Amino acid sequence: MVDLHDGVRRRATLRTRVQDLPDGTTVGTGRSCQAALCSTGLKSLKVWVDADACPVVVKEILFRAAERTGVQLTLVANQALSTPSSSNINTIQVPHGFDVADDEIVKRVVAGDLVITSDIPLAAEVIEKGAHALSPRGEMHTKENIGARLNMRDFLDTMRSSGVEMSGGPAAFSQRDKQEFANNLDRFLTKHL
Repeated sequence: MVDLHDGVRRRATLRTRVQDLPDGTTVGTGRSCQAALCSTGLKSLKVWVDADACPVVVKEILFRAAERTGVQLTLVANQALSTPSSSNINTIQVPHGFDVADDEIVKRVVAGDLVITSDIPLAAEVIEKGAHALSPRGEMHTKENIGARLNMRDFLDTMRSSGVEMSGGPAAFSQRDKQEFANNLDRFLTKHL
């Protein structure tokens, strides 16, 4: 359901189609709540998901949030994705390759949109464009903290490439991470919708 400027709540109808673009990109599109909002002159928030490495449980939270709020949700990946049949949940399948999905998100994102990613360089690029970035663990990347996170990532990459053995890696995705993500996503959507 979406509130239009006249205060009437309307449900967008489902019409999904797949479109192959000349650059090899496959786009799943639907007649969405965004279309209804655009026809009334209102800007709608879009949520973009760097979906290749996004945990399934995070995608499920995003699907429920999209249905509940009517926000336009687009998952970008280099493989076919299974999503619920919904007018405001879309997929974009890009060709395989290094950072192809990231580049597609950067190309399409606009100021005010939200990007879900654990990729720090992608988060930095979308923040530079005026968008917001939230990690699947619920960490909000901002102008104030993204520089330090990029520096730490680059430092660790340098250490690994110079032969220094780095033990571990990120901890397994936990119930606490799931809750933190759900809470921060809800706060963000409440504030920006």
